Amino acid sequence: MLENLERLLERGKDGALLRFSIAGEYLKRGDTASAVAHLRKSVTLDPKYSAGWKLLGKAYEAAGQLNDAEQAWREGVGVSEANGDLQAAKEMKVFLKRLEKQRSRD
Repeated sequence: MLENLERLLERGKDGALLRFSIAGEYLKRGDTASAVAHLRKSVTLDPKYSAGWKLLGKAYEAAGQLNDAEQAWREGVGVSEANGDLQAAKEMKVFLKRLEKQRSRD
Protein backbone atom coordinates (compact mmCIF):
# COMPACT_ATOMS: atom_id res chain seq x y z
CA MET A 1 0.00 0.00 0.00
CA LEU A 2 2.68 2.50 1.04
CA GLU A 3 4.71 1.81 -2.06
CA ASN A 4 1.70 2.52 -4.30
CA LEU A 5 1.03 5.79 -2.51
CA GLU A 6 4.65 6.86 -2.78
CA ARG A 7 4.61 6.11 -6.51
CA LEU A 8 1.70 8.52 -6.89
CA LEU A 9 3.73 11.15 -5.09
CA GLU A 10 6.74 10.49 -7.34
CA ARG A 11 4.51 11.00 -10.38
CA GLY A 12 3.60 14.48 -9.19
CA LYS A 13 0.20 13.70 -7.68
CA ASP A 14 0.99 15.60 -4.49
CA GLY A 15 -1.88 16.71 -2.29
CA ALA A 16 -3.05 16.92 1.30
CA LEU A 17 -5.05 13.68 1.16
CA LEU A 18 -2.19 11.74 -0.44
CA ARG A 19 0.26 13.00 2.18
CA PHE A 20 -2.27 12.14 4.91
CA SER A 21 -2.62 8.60 3.52
CA ILE A 22 1.14 8.10 3.28
CA ALA A 23 1.56 9.35 6.85
CA GLY A 24 -1.07 6.91 8.09
CA GLU A 25 0.87 4.04 6.54
CA TYR A 26 4.10 5.23 8.15
CA LEU A 27 2.35 5.45 11.52
CA LYS A 28 1.16 1.85 11.16
CA ARG A 29 4.82 0.88 10.65
CA GLY A 30 5.95 2.88 13.67
CA ASP A 31 7.92 5.40 11.61
CA THR A 32 6.73 8.51 13.40
CA ALA A 33 9.38 10.82 11.91
CA SER A 34 8.24 10.08 8.35
CA ALA A 35 4.60 10.34 9.41
CA VAL A 36 5.18 13.76 10.95
CA ALA A 37 7.03 14.99 7.87
CA HIS A 38 4.20 13.98 5.54
CA LEU A 39 1.53 15.37 7.85
CA ARG A 40 3.34 18.70 8.15
CA LYS A 41 3.31 18.84 4.35
CA SER A 42 -0.35 17.82 4.31
CA VAL A 43 -1.45 20.72 6.50
CA THR A 44 0.84 23.06 4.57
CA LEU A 45 -0.86 22.07 1.33
CA ASP A 46 -4.30 22.44 2.95
CA PRO A 47 -4.21 24.37 6.25
CA LYS A 48 -7.97 23.78 6.66
CA TYR A 49 -7.63 19.97 6.63
CA SER A 50 -9.02 19.00 10.05
CA ALA A 51 -8.11 15.33 9.78
CA GLY A 52 -4.54 16.29 8.93
CA TRP A 53 -4.19 18.33 12.11
CA LYS A 54 -5.75 15.58 14.20
CA LEU A 55 -3.39 12.90 12.86
CA LEU A 56 -0.40 15.24 13.08
CA GLY A 57 -1.06 15.55 16.80
CA LYS A 58 -1.33 11.77 17.08
CA ALA A 59 1.96 11.32 15.22
CA TYR A 60 3.71 13.81 17.49
CA GLU A 61 2.23 12.06 20.52
CA ALA A 62 3.47 8.68 19.26
CA ALA A 63 6.92 10.23 18.81
CA GLY A 64 6.87 11.50 22.40
CA GLN A 65 6.77 15.13 21.25
CA LEU A 66 3.93 16.18 23.51
CA ASN A 67 4.38 19.94 23.16
CA ASP A 68 4.17 19.60 19.39
CA ALA A 69 1.12 17.33 19.72
CA GLU A 70 -0.58 19.94 21.87
CA GLN A 71 0.23 22.70 19.39
CA ALA A 72 -1.08 20.66 16.44
CA TRP A 73 -4.33 19.83 18.22
CA ARG A 74 -4.88 23.42 19.33
CA GLU A 75 -4.36 24.59 15.76
CA GLY A 76 -6.63 21.80 14.59
CA VAL A 77 -9.42 22.76 16.98
CA GLY A 78 -9.39 26.31 15.63
CA VAL A 79 -9.36 25.11 12.03
CA SER A 80 -12.10 22.55 12.66
CA GLU A 81 -14.38 24.99 14.44
CA ALA A 82 -13.89 27.55 11.67
CA ASN A 83 -14.82 24.88 9.11
CA GLY A 84 -17.84 23.69 11.06
CA ASP A 85 -16.18 20.29 11.57
CA LEU A 86 -17.37 20.05 15.14
CA GLN A 87 -16.74 16.31 15.53
CA ALA A 88 -13.03 16.69 14.73
CA ALA A 89 -12.80 19.68 17.09
CA LYS A 90 -14.49 17.67 19.83
CA GLU A 91 -12.07 14.75 19.36
CA MET A 92 -9.03 16.99 19.49
CA LYS A 93 -10.34 18.68 22.64
CA VAL A 94 -10.58 15.23 24.23
CA PHE A 95 -6.97 14.51 23.18
CA LEU A 96 -5.89 17.80 24.75
CA LYS A 97 -7.67 16.97 28.02
CA ARG A 98 -6.01 13.54 28.13
CA LEU A 99 -2.65 15.15 27.51
CA GLU A 100 -3.26 17.63 30.31
CA LYS A 101 -4.18 14.79 32.70
CA GLN A 102 -1.10 12.83 31.68
CA ARG A 103 1.12 15.82 32.38
CA SER A 104 -0.44 16.40 35.78
CA ARG A 105 0.36 12.78 36.76
CA ASP A 106 3.98 12.99 35.61
